[in-house]
Amino acid sequence: MPQSPRRHALALTLALALPAAALAQATDAARALAADAIIVDTHIDAPGVLVSSWADLGEAAPDREFDYPRAREGGLDVAFMSIYTSARQDESGSAWQAANIQIDAMEALVARHPDRFALLTSPGDVERLRTGGRVLLPLGLENGGPIGDDLAQLTFFRDRGVSYITLAHSGNNRIADSSYTVEKRWNGLSPFGREVVREMNRLGIMVDVSHLSDDAVRQSIELSSVPVIASHSALRHFTPDFERNLSDELAKAIAAKGGVVQIPFGTAFVNPTAAANTRDWFRESLAFDRRSAAGVAAGEPALDRKAFEAQWELDHPRVEAPISDVLDQIDYAVKLIGVDHVGIGSDFDGVDGELPEGLRTVADFPNFITGLQARGHSDDDIRKILGGNLLRVWAVIEAGAGTP
Repeated sequence: MPQSPRRHALALTLALALPAAALAQATDAARALAADAIIVDTHIDAPGVLVSSWADLGEAAPDREFDYPRAREGGLDVAFMSIYTSARQDESGSAWQAANIQIDAMEALVARHPDRFALLTSPGDVERLRTGGRVLLPLGLENGGPIGDDLAQLTFFRDRGVSYITLAHSGNNRIADSSYTVEKRWNGLSPFGREVVREMNRLGIMVDVSHLSDDAVRQSIELSSVPVIASHSALRHFTPDFERNLSDELAKAIAAKGGVVQIPFGTAFVNPTAAANTRDWFRESLAFDRRSAAGVAAGEPALDRKAFEAQWELDHPRVEAPISDVLDQIDYAVKLIGVDHVGIGSDFDGVDGELPEGLRTVADFPNFITGLQARGHSDDDIRKILGGNLLRVWAVIEAGAGTP
């Protein structure tokens, strides 16, 4: 079968560094490892896209980055489905409804294709449920907004299958401050947020610190009685002044607590130029909203947000990133916090297609493995990065449930 253009580009890039025979051998070895290892991706945004624009993900869905045929082609076994709600939905009171609709959509997908998918709520069920080539779908609640101010909602969402909760997203909420906000509300976790962390520990729900402010990450780690995870956070070492990514200090604190940092593939996280654009977008967007609100308060019409966004897109064209940006993050993370604390959380279907060449869909995990092998990572270490570490940490968190 002819190579796709992106795989051809990857092959050419690797060929510059490896003899032809070594390149062919590495590619074969990567595909073999992808087929044999348990690959766990902790962040795929398929549910929100599915609700806004339906497609049968049990069949080929060319306009998506995740579907069953490509997941099997890439060797993906465990795909955490991101149940995402926005800060605006939180403010409007619609986040709870939006989250439940997405969970319903995942249940419907599994019911439509029980031979291809299964919901997963415990790491102990992986081997049993993936029999027959199923792709397993655990759920992660991206943004704690849907729980409102009711701790009982944590039990509700756990019973609906949620295995981790990202405490906040793009705005400060009732639980914690966001990394994207310039002005913080709580200087970390709110008093309610501290109760949320304790209750999540008791219920065995993983505490996810991605998207949180530095203070909120630090306080979550200190307060949690079990390890925490960063479901899709890169390292700030490569993206200075981008709080969304983890500082070396915080990454080391997660590892010291026994947790895992799941490196994303999205260009906005792993590429310095794209990260700076993302940081500036949130700052300029906030400033625009304030100017518009001030004008409205003075009796003027609201500013045209669509025009603002269109101009921003013109002024900040899409950044094309190489696969090496992701591999550099992995290499640095392994040296910084140890291979036992590194994993992957791609953000497929969540970054508007802004992904590095060679890592554009779930079919491309063999390209990622080939890159790691070419950089000298052993197959045993690659297995840990691909999913072994996350499954181990999840089991530890599950085992800690029920303790105060």
